[in-house]
Amino acid sequence: MPELPEVETVRRGLAPVMEGARIEAVALARADLRFPFPERFGERLAGRRILSLSRRAKYLLADLSGEERLAMHLGMSGSFRIEVPEGTLVPGAFHIPRSEARLHDHVRFSLTRADGTPATIVFNDPRRFGSMTLLGSGEFETHRHFARLGIEPTGNALSGAALAPFLMGRAAPLKAVLLDQTIVAGLGNIYVCEALWRAKLSPRRAAGTLVRADGRPTERLERLATEIRATIADAIEAGGSTLRDYRQADGSLGYFQHRFAVYDREDEPCPRPACRGVVARLVQSGRSTFFCPQCQR
Repeated sequence: MPELPEVETVRRGLAPVMEGARIEAVALARADLRFPFPERFGERLAGRRILSLSRRAKYLLADLSGEERLAMHLGMSGSFRIEVPEGTLVPGAFHIPRSEARLHDHVRFSLTRADGTPATIVFNDPRRFGSMTLLGSGEFETHRHFARLGIEPTGNALSGAALAPFLMGRAAPLKAVLLDQTIVAGLGNIYVCEALWRAKLSPRRAAGTLVRADGRPTERLERLATEIRATIADAIEAGGSTLRDYRQADGSLGYFQHRFAVYDREDEPCPRPACRGVVARLVQSGRSTFFCPQCQR
């Protein structure tokens, strides 16, 4: 599944075309994706202007004129294709080639861009785990997909002090706690592995050991918060990771996978200078965890 950096990269690719555009029509090839489309979905969108395109966790959010918001999730294999007069922006090949079969085109947004030129945004999703819904004014904070989302890892809100109340007293493995979306929103398996390596913390460590008895964060927890923010920022700058089904909206490749220190590098030497460890793999909650047993404690 695309993680936060990939979703943010897609948002940045779509924004120049979608922001300020008027939705002329929406064509649906089916009645549902992971969930049914909202009633009269296309009719409710037609004529609306897209005021801005933002992101919350792994959701893309289009603020619309008329005080409604379009929430979109890529799911396991969802992607967007931009069709404009100067040509179609079609993504290239990745580690596992992405489906470009038109039979998986499920939603077509016909737009008039802010400059008056036409454009079409196509949502393609072979596995159909993506979703789209409309949120009314004031509904966002209480909607089941968003009400319990945790701290965004892209700004200063994520700190040791902010994490400490969620970790205090927890015997659960640190990695499992960090993957809890009610604590840190949008943080996924790849980037948790990388951030823990940067912070020199074992994924098996009990989460509560990073909080002092009085509830204050330890220096290790402060370092972890810093490394989470830095890992996410570096991945966004690099355009995400071109793993499995993910691809950017404009067809260009993400290159963060070339910077992986431990993820998917089982049995390779730890890249940390002076460390003689070897990257190991273990399974936690059904997911592969990659780490260095030598320098991550």
